[in-house]
Amino acid sequence: MKPNLLKSLLAAGKTAVNGWISIPSPFAAEIYAAQGFDSVALDMQHGALDINDAVPLLQAICLSPNVTPMARVPWNNPADIMRVLDAGAMGIICPMINTRMEAQALVEAGRYPPMGARSFGPFRAAQYAGADYWQHANSEVLLIAMIETREALKNLDEILAVKGLDGVYVGPSDLSISMGKTPTLDPSDKDVLGAIAEIAKKTRAKGLIAGAHTDGPKTAAKRYAEGYQFCTLLNDVRVMANAVNALIKETKGLAPAEASKTY
Repeated sequence: MKPNLLKSLLAAGKTAVNGWISIPSPFAAEIYAAQGFDSVALDMQHGALDINDAVPLLQAICLSPNVTPMARVPWNNPADIMRVLDAGAMGIICPMINTRMEAQALVEAGRYPPMGARSFGPFRAAQYAGADYWQHANSEVLLIAMIETREALKNLDEILAVKGLDGVYVGPSDLSISMGKTPTLDPSDKDVLGAIAEIAKKTRAKGLIAGAHTDGPKTAAKRYAEGYQFCTLLNDVRVMANAVNALIKETKGLAPAEASKTY
């Protein structure tokens, strides 16, 4: 089976940069994934994507052989998890995992027996990862639970104890809202920052992966310094909007105060 390069990178003690795709365009995904990311995730929760978009987008990502294809599923729903894994995602990021039971349900859907109850049918995964995919998927596919509420914080120790879970991923905006604060990818509130630091400390102490969503390199550097190994830089929509906005502002700043009259 094709190895999960992201899992190998993190196991070696290195940090990873993840991309986030919300636009259902294989051409855009191909270009985006080729820019040097270690992994790229399809956002099927808040992006404009559904299962019919997943296969061509995963194919586009896989044209960059060193990029691990992943997906954030819409919810902790076995059907969604199994279908996107069968489509060839090598990692699942699952939103709103608040309890041990919910983390166990994620593992149940994402692992083949005897570890879980994933149904057999890797229609594209076996083509992408190899005919022996089913024999190694339990050890190669990453299952990551999103920690983004007060309830999840309260139950963090129990969630981290679930066998078959590879790690957790912080959604800072939802975590901030849950704690009564303004949603942001770069929190400054001391309670939110304390929670983010606690999540990293406890997760790494268990030998699991700690990941987080960020608004750019400076915030990612803060998370890495706290022990996070896996950071996402915005998403493709915001990256494109920010880049175009910066170009327009720079161009207008260089334009003369009054355009010359040509008539």
